[in-house]
Amino acid sequence: MIKVFDSERIDYVKVDPNLINDYLKMINDVEVQRYISSNAPFTISFDDEMNWVKENMENNKNIFSMIEKDTNEFIGNIEVRKTDDNKGEIGISITRDKQDKHYGTEAMNRIVKYSYEKLNLDEVFLNVHGDNPRAIKCYENSGFKITGAGKRPSDYHMIHQKEKTNDKEHNI
Repeated sequence: MIKVFDSERIDYVKVDPNLINDYLKMINDVEVQRYISSNAPFTISFDDEMNWVKENMENNKNIFSMIEKDTNEFIGNIEVRKTDDNKGEIGISITRDKQDKHYGTEAMNRIVKYSYEKLNLDEVFLNVHGDNPRAIKCYENSGFKITGAGKRPSDYHMIHQKEKTNDKEHNI
């Protein structure tokens, strides 16, 4: 696995075919699906997931697998997709086994920092299902603010903006 950056308890690595079984377990978990897609439930095949892995590796997208430092176990994936207006949309998914361990807040704080410092983005945003209070609290703890309806009327659009002070930029 190729480590790109880290945080206190997490290594962020490039998408890796050696993690395909972990990816499939997570993406095919109905409880995980219900918060990452409006098309749930669905089943992703091994071949489809391998094609996704290859595409992400070839295009060097800003999607990272999160690996627990202490155990080397898969936590989930996080990504930031740059938009044309110097903003980035963040997406995160965490395996059911690693939820409720504060990995979400740690990962969000780190990907925000990565987005501002390495990708030079001015703002990051995300969409969250309105019936996912744990995620909403996690994002608010990471400095995101609800700004209105999301992709579906029951979703929320949340924004995290880089603060500018005296020509120096600081993350809020």
